[in-house]
Amino acid sequence: QVQLVESGGGLVQPGGSLRLSCAAPRSIFSLNAVGWYRQAPGKERELVAVMSRDGNTNYADSVKGRFTISRDNAKSTMYLQMNSLKPDDTAVYYCNADLRRLASGYVKNYWGQGTQVTVSS
Repeated sequence: QVQLVESGGGLVQPGGSLRLSCAAPRSIFSLNAVGWYRQAPGKERELVAVMSRDGNTNYADSVKGRFTISRDNAKSTMYLQMNSLKPDDTAVYYCNADLRRLASGYVKNYWGQGTQVTVSS
């Protein structure tokens, strides 16, 4: 059962921008810690950016200054703004979040389905 739905991937030229979104059913869940990961062909999945429940962030060195992780708690949605994109950023991007079930308080980790980002001229 999919609990995180991603959107926003696509094809962009080098130097361009994209914004990825990842939404949880806001009537059921709230967001705790959230993160974005990516996996390029033939490579392992790697961390891109994470944000703790209280808003502290951490980024991979390769994306610092270009990517920004954010969240809208009222919408139970997280975002990844990607600027100055490079061909090396080409990968499938996955969101990840600790979702707190509003009815019970139970917290469980979930992954999004992945969205393709291709940076090419």
